[in-house]
Amino acid sequence: MNAKKISALLLAAAMMVPCAAPAQTVLAEEAGAIETTEAEGKAPKYIFLFIGDGMSYPQIQTTNYYLSALADDGDEILTSQSNLNMMSFPVSGSAQTYDSTSFCPDSASTATSIATGHKTYSGTINMDEKMETPYETIAEKLKAQLGYKIGILSSVNLNHATPAAFYAHQASRNSYYEIGQELIDSGFDYFAGGGLKKTTGDEEDKQDLYELAQEAGYKVIKTKAEAEALTAEDGKAIVIDETLADSDAMSYAMDLEEGEWGLADYVQKGIEVLDNDNGFFMMVEGGKIDWACHANDAGATITDTLAMDEAVGKAVDFYNEHPDETLILVTGDHETGGLTIGFAGTDYDTFLTNLENQKISYAKFDSDYVTAYKENQTDFDTVMADVTELFGLRAPNGEAETANQADSKDVHPESEDTGSLVMTEYEYNKLKAAYDETMTRTGEEEEFGQEEYLLYGSYEPLTVTITHILNNKSGINFSSYAHTGLPVEVMAMGVGQDDFAGYYDNTDIYNKVAALTGVQ
Repeated sequence: MNAKKISALLLAAAMMVPCAAPAQTVLAEEAGAIETTEAEGKAPKYIFLFIGDGMSYPQIQTTNYYLSALADDGDEILTSQSNLNMMSFPVSGSAQTYDSTSFCPDSASTATSIATGHKTYSGTINMDEKMETPYETIAEKLKAQLGYKIGILSSVNLNHATPAAFYAHQASRNSYYEIGQELIDSGFDYFAGGGLKKTTGDEEDKQDLYELAQEAGYKVIKTKAEAEALTAEDGKAIVIDETLADSDAMSYAMDLEEGEWGLADYVQKGIEVLDNDNGFFMMVEGGKIDWACHANDAGATITDTLAMDEAVGKAVDFYNEHPDETLILVTGDHETGGLTIGFAGTDYDTFLTNLENQKISYAKFDSDYVTAYKENQTDFDTVMADVTELFGLRAPNGEAETANQADSKDVHPESEDTGSLVMTEYEYNKLKAAYDETMTRTGEEEEFGQEEYLLYGSYEPLTVTITHILNNKSGINFSSYAHTGLPVEVMAMGVGQDDFAGYYDNTDIYNKVAALTGVQ
């Protein structure tokens, strides 16, 4: 379906629906939200835009309920509370996310809409559907027209689709080297997070992007010690996380070792180096929320949503010092995975505290365990002992458990709807079949049959089956390994906050910021 047809359908639907009531607003007591009248007629001097990649209402609410369940300590009566910084924002709205390709868009097109106010095809960054006309981004305009300093942060690669949408203009999001060149040419002041992809191009025959950045006047930092020492006087900086993980992205929050920096640390450093008399714009992507949802890993989804909310907390701290000059926005580019709170096997029940048993992300389990299983042809009973240790799942009748584990665990009935982590025979057999499939795979498979894909997606059968079983025993389910068409939240606090109430298109996020700041 092309863009014109989509627009026509949406317009027709809108004409048949009565006007919605204004979105309800509540004061964020702890955040010290300003009254609307104080913000009227002002332009925000400091703008934070947080984008949870793949984060829509299900990801936020699951995280919130998980924290509530932990706080309730097993009580049957749940408290109704907002545990997240972003949920305390005084204004909330919703944005629809379709693009020129699909109702289930990708990050390149949706981030383009947020950054420029234009729709385009999935996979395209800041170019029109003909791939001829580039779009200038809000970050570029704020720097060129108002002299704002600009910061671009991401827990995934800095030349990945979402961060790229604020400085690059490419027909394909996969043109990583060219996107990296545009990153350097942007002249933006502070980049931080995951490493650059394809630093010497697809053929590995081009000059390294980090070398080009240094030649262009950037200070390239790759250690935590250097990052801690960075100051505004150092000038333009590209800060790469010291402990890169899968695909040269930052580690999942649940995999961070003591003392390692997370997204909030890079936001705090960004505030230090970007603060100036003209103002700044900082885009912060929680990119691994999306990756966790693609892999149907609810535990990693929750902890990375928490990590982004902790980063939001740093912006709230700054807002409390500059309440008349700051705007903070929290949104998503699209939803990923079709996450639902509720599973057919548990009826109306959830057992979210089960997810606390997960000690490692799917990606780290793959790299640290599954790879060794294949190399050593590890037997299933040994694997099952690791599964119990790292995810809490237990074999029927206590098989593959150590004596200590058997003695220390609570006695659980085997019925799935009780929240037990003892697997049923059905679940155990599913896990054994997934183990068998994993042990036969070489990693060179180009495609899979329909049944294999529906069971495992493109992920390790053993790993994704572990997370599926743990998710379901927690009352959580995923319907897809891809993106979905859900609308996303837009939460606002600060100067111009009321403009973001209501239900609108994601292109209006750009339009509203542009109107508030007066950029042309």
